[in-house]
Amino acid sequence: MTTQSAAIPAFKPAATSSALAASLAVTLIAAATIAGAWFFQLVLEILPCPLCLEQRYAYYLAIPLGALTALAARAGAPRPLLLAGLAILALATLANAGLGTYHSGVEWGFWKGPTDCSGPVVNLGSAADLLSKLDTVKVVRCDEVQWRFLGLSLAGYNVLISLLMAAIAAWGFVRTAKR
Repeated sequence: MTTQSAAIPAFKPAATSSALAASLAVTLIAAATIAGAWFFQLVLEILPCPLCLEQRYAYYLAIPLGALTALAARAGAPRPLLLAGLAILALATLANAGLGTYHSGVEWGFWKGPTDCSGPVVNLGSAADLLSKLDTVKVVRCDEVQWRFLGLSLAGYNVLISLLMAAIAAWGFVRTAKR
């Protein structure tokens, strides 16, 4: 027995390696995806609609949580803590895949989207400020695709990326739970 394993009985390098690998992978994928979203928005000027912005929340959660879970795995944190981090990552990214699927369905016209970003504009205010509002407001509709590649919109790619991250987090969870 080494001094490290005697000092930290819950520390098992083999058990934490899957948690470390999975949480690092999810963190890197989430960071790259958000960087890509910001590139599309800030450089290519493809502005996000309200549903696009909501889909970013899971990435904003996954980046710090994945990094913290990776640090915890590296430090030999107790298995229940690692499992909790990986479970939250898997559930958040799976829910995000659902939101992306909903958004893709809105774009394809399978169902109606939220009224604040699809459908008719119902309240423009008074006639006096109508012209000033029209000069300053650019409505980005959730039901109009601004960019497609290989037939998929950014919402469609979000579904695939979120499912990948959920699968990686679930793999890390299962491997960590078995050891």
